[in-house]
Amino acid sequence: PGAAPPLREEKAAREICRFRRSQRPRQIQVQGAGAMKAPNRQREVQLKFRVTPEERVLIEQKMEQLGTTNMAAYLRKMAVDGYVVHLELPEMVSLLRRSSNNLNQLTRRIHETGRFYDADLEELRQSYGGLWDAAQKILSSLAKIQ
Repeated sequence: PGAAPPLREEKAAREICRFRRSQRPRQIQVQGAGAMKAPNRQREVQLKFRVTPEERVLIEQKMEQLGTTNMAAYLRKMAVDGYVVHLELPEMVSLLRRSSNNLNQLTRRIHETGRFYDADLEELRQSYGGLWDAAQKILSSLAKIQ
């Protein structure tokens, strides 16, 4: 009578282990190679390298500056292209929103009244001029990257 509870616990532990094994990704054999890979992966080749703790801190700092947390994607992009460009354009987005709102208001007014005012048109021109200036700054900054 005293041996029954441990057997139930062992059986439960075996069931848990069997469940965990069934949840693991299936390994398949790559034809012509001795390596195993998980199914449905885009990238089959795995590269490994070592860094010092200081180098890892530098990598993580650069990732933080870019606002990314995916180290594999960051390192892959750096290895392939040599640089990563992260653009934050709040000024440009704000200008785009204001310009589109102004254009929509002007369009509505023209459809309703059949008229438009020179002041509205001038405001729209200035808004688009600001957009072009911001775009030019971005393009000139990007052109400096080598």
